[in-house]
Amino acid sequence: MDENGRAIRVTAEGLVFGYRGRRGVLDGLTWTIEPGVTGLLGPNGAGKSTLLSLIVTLLPVRGGRLLIGEHDLSTAVGRSRARRELGFVPQRFSLAGELTVADTVAYAAWAHGLDRRECGRAALRALESVDLAGLADRRTRTLSGGQRQRVGIAAALAHDPRVLILDEPTAGLDPGQRLRVREVVAGLSEDRTVLVSTHLIEDVAHLCSRVGVLAGGRIEFHGTFPELESLIEDTPEGSRYGSGFERAYGRLIARVGERR
Repeated sequence: MDENGRAIRVTAEGLVFGYRGRRGVLDGLTWTIEPGVTGLLGPNGAGKSTLLSLIVTLLPVRGGRLLIGEHDLSTAVGRSRARRELGFVPQRFSLAGELTVADTVAYAAWAHGLDRRECGRAALRALESVDLAGLADRRTRTLSGGQRQRVGIAAALAHDPRVLILDEPTAGLDPGQRLRVREVVAGLSEDRTVLVSTHLIEDVAHLCSRVGVLAGGRIEFHGTFPELESLIEDTPEGSRYGSGFERAYGRLIARVGERR
C-alpha cells in the first residue's frame, strides 16, 4: 500500500494454470505488482492474456495464490470483494453506438454496483479524468479510435477502482492517439496500481516505471529498463533497428526458449 493508504498491490505466489489438453500456461508464477504503472511484456502465447483473466476474475485460480490487496481470489468471498477494486479494459470491446458517452460510463458505474443516483456524478468524474467531459453528450458512434479507447478507460474507472488492468490500450491507434492515451494513463497512476499488457515496447518505455517479462509460464524479469539491460552480458547498445532495451529483451526471451 502506498503512503496515502489508497493504492494496493497485486500479488501472485506460485500461480499455476493450464487449459485442457495443454501443458501449464502459467508454471509457478510469482510476482508483486506495486502501485504506479507496470508494463507486462512477453511473446505471443506466453500467457499474458491468461494472467490478466485470472487477475480480473474471469478465470478461476486453480493453483497457487493470487491476491488483490488482501483479497484472496481462490475464494468466492475474495473474488467478490476484489471486483470492487478492479477496473479492466480488454483489448477488444464494443460500445453501443446510440448511447451517449455519459450514458455509457454511467451504465458501467451502475453495473459495478453504484447507486443509480450516484452514477451520473461518477460518470462525469471518470470522464474528467480522461479529458472527455466535453464530449459527454456525443453518441459513441461518432468518436475517433482514440476517443473510444478513452471512453473504455473511463468506463473501467467509473466505480473508482484501486487497480486498473489495460490490455493493449494503444493497439490500432495512430501516433497522436497513442500519445494521448499514454498521457491519460500516466495521470491515473498517482493513487492506483496500473498494469499495462502490450507488445509495443515504446509504450512501456514512455509510460511504465517498471516492467515484468513473462516467458515460459513465469515472470523471468521484473524491474526497470536499465536493470534488464544490466542482466545481459555485454549490454547491447541501440542500433538503427532497435533500442538497447529491445535487444536485451529479445535476448532474454531467447534464453528462456533455450532452457525449455
